[in-house]
Amino acid sequence: MQINVIQAGKNQPQSFQGQNVIIIGGSSGIGLATARRAKDAGANLFLISRNSQRLGEAAKAIGGATQIVSDIAAPRPDIFAGIDRIDHLLITAGTVQLQPLKDQSEADLLQVMNERLIGPLLAIKIALPLLHAASSITLTSRQFASRPAAGGAVVAAAVAAVESAARALAIELSPTRVNAVSPGWVDTPLLDGLMGDAKRQVLEQTASILPSRNIGAPDDIAQAILFLMANRFVTGEALHVDGGGRWV
Repeated sequence: MQINVIQAGKNQPQSFQGQNVIIIGGSSGIGLATARRAKDAGANLFLISRNSQRLGEAAKAIGGATQIVSDIAAPRPDIFAGIDRIDHLLITAGTVQLQPLKDQSEADLLQVMNERLIGPLLAIKIALPLLHAASSITLTSRQFASRPAAGGAVVAAAVAAVESAARALAIELSPTRVNAVSPGWVDTPLLDGLMGDAKRQVLEQTASILPSRNIGAPDDIAQAILFLMANRFVTGEALHVDGGGRWV
């Protein structure tokens, strides 16, 4: 069976002309796809990643961006130094490790929570002076929030908390808008490390049972993220882009 990856259409992108778009986790996968689309739509791009080499490669691939090295698990207090305002902030960093709870140490649990929840909240706190009434913040959860997997208790807890935090922050930071996007199965480099040589077989099996009969591409999630950034009447939402994966 051949894996079907939905390809993005050639529709005209939203205009982000002259707007500052900051992407934490912008060096690969969903973050990089979003960066490329935002760049095409005229944004001033700021990419943040803990891996300086991949950061440089990503900036080159999309035709240039300001590069900032920082780890989302412990964002630097000066992470946004040199940025005069934040029009749109996307936080999409964080690994996924499935492991039985009995085999996880306290450090393992804290690492997931720091990457997925505590670090993003700290980054938002640092960003507050740079936000304005028309700003948006987009967080990323995962399908684990609504359809957990064995070995994924801490990941499920963390990403479910992200969705709850988005709803609460939408009220607290109003009129700045805060939303979350919840991707399902997406063919990204993250799965390479998670599944190794078994990735293709797993994706084929998964595609065969999803209602969409497709595995998503990073650009599918990027389109959803740009929608959340651009639509001034959407806030406090968790947008599921999962091919119907919650229902099977």
